[in-house]
Amino acid sequence: MNGFDFQMNIGERGPGQRQELIAQMLQSRAFLTVEELAAQFDVTTQTIRRDINAMCEQGAARRRHGGIARITSDGNASFRDREVMNRSAKLKIAAAVARHIPDGASVSFGIGTTPQLVAESLTAHRGLKIVTNNLPIALAAAQIADFEVAVAGGPVRNGDLDVCGSAAEELFAAYRVDFAVFGVGGVDEEGNLLDFSRDEVRVREAMLRHCRKALLVLDASKFARPAHVRGGRIEEANAVFSDCDPPAAIRDLLAQAGTLFVNCSPPSPRSRSPG
Repeated sequence: MNGFDFQMNIGERGPGQRQELIAQMLQSRAFLTVEELAAQFDVTTQTIRRDINAMCEQGAARRRHGGIARITSDGNASFRDREVMNRSAKLKIAAAVARHIPDGASVSFGIGTTPQLVAESLTAHRGLKIVTNNLPIALAAAQIADFEVAVAGGPVRNGDLDVCGSAAEELFAAYRVDFAVFGVGGVDEEGNLLDFSRDEVRVREAMLRHCRKALLVLDASKFARPAHVRGGRIEEANAVFSDCDPPAAIRDLLAQAGTLFVNCSPPSPRSRSPG
């Protein structure tokens, strides 16, 4: 059916298996409709929409009107698509980071939706100095009367709502800030930081050269996510904020380097074993 050569075994397919097969289908098709997927798996359209929601929250694909689409050619979804992915986890991360930044601090923010949520969590702070190449962050921070905001000039990446390239590198090099809040496209099993373009890596590295403390923010989907441009190491951050414990190898790297790791979604007291 529809040119796909694997067998459905419909009665045996649970949500995880369906989602894995949908991901396989997206390798040969850029877009799949809800209706064709419902027919393919012999389930309701509501069931397929739940699968699509789960896949998009995990960053495995992106939602489009009437169906699901393959991630764009550079490997990343658009900024607007990423805003809805793993949002609850990102909000917990943002709240935790905000507690580590005092009033009056100078803070640089990189690209991405998690740094944006961190910036939005700082709106009750006083007297912050913000340096960023992230346009949504600049617009939000500029509405706070006692914030000072410096933003990179230059061509805007329309799908990402940011400025990369030499203009952003020069902006970050012009300041020495207390904190740099940055995200990454992914972290591989060896602890390498990954992004989707060389420009993104160079701008991130410029941020980190010109800060006193580097705060890496990443949700669980970023561990082992296959972004393809390498630059930097996870243990080079002063602190890492996530919504889950890292893989064991990453945990060991952070411990050896003395990097603080903050799990922003610790188990609830009820789920812990009695001491």
